[in-house]
Amino acid sequence: MTKSKIHPDQKYIDGIAANDSAIIHAIYKNYVPKVVFYITKNSGDKDQAQDVVQEIMILLFNQAKANTLQLTCPFDAYFFLLCKRKWLNELKKTSNKEVTINEDSASINESALDLVECTENFDEKQHLFDTMFQKLGDKCQELLKLSFAVKSMEEVAEKLNVTYGYVRKKKSLCVGQLTQWIQEAKNFKSLKNN
Repeated sequence: MTKSKIHPDQKYIDGIAANDSAIIHAIYKNYVPKVVFYITKNSGDKDQAQDVVQEIMILLFNQAKANTLQLTCPFDAYFFLLCKRKWLNELKKTSNKEVTINEDSASINESALDLVECTENFDEKQHLFDTMFQKLGDKCQELLKLSFAVKSMEEVAEKLNVTYGYVRKKKSLCVGQLTQWIQEAKNFKSLKNN
């Protein structure tokens, strides 16, 4: 993706990351009706449309919190394209027919398309991480969750009522196992290159 100027609509991404109710309300008021209309006109209903919107909002929240989302196009184009592609992928899963995503090149901002591809890649990486994380034992999961939330390993050791040395060694083993499983996953190479 080429380095572009941050769009003023970055406020929506920042608002989602901050869980700003005014920004989230504005998104639901200004941008969601277009998505609902599109999905209801393309083999879906309002509940399915709301599910798609909810999944995209969670995805945007996760990506924004990871500080990997810099908006270089209008939020409307980006959000709608993400929701549209999500819906078309849902249709593809539920029908035996092949669904082709025909993007009207005149209406698609190239920057929005690049951002959507980055977000979809982020989602795939997050899904791979989550799947492999669930394979870890309860103790590893607890230790890693604490170490993600608490910056000090001394504090993690204190919360788990174990020694600092044990926490460091156990965390290293857990991260090593998680890394190995992720690297052995079938789709790791394709995700790594994106």
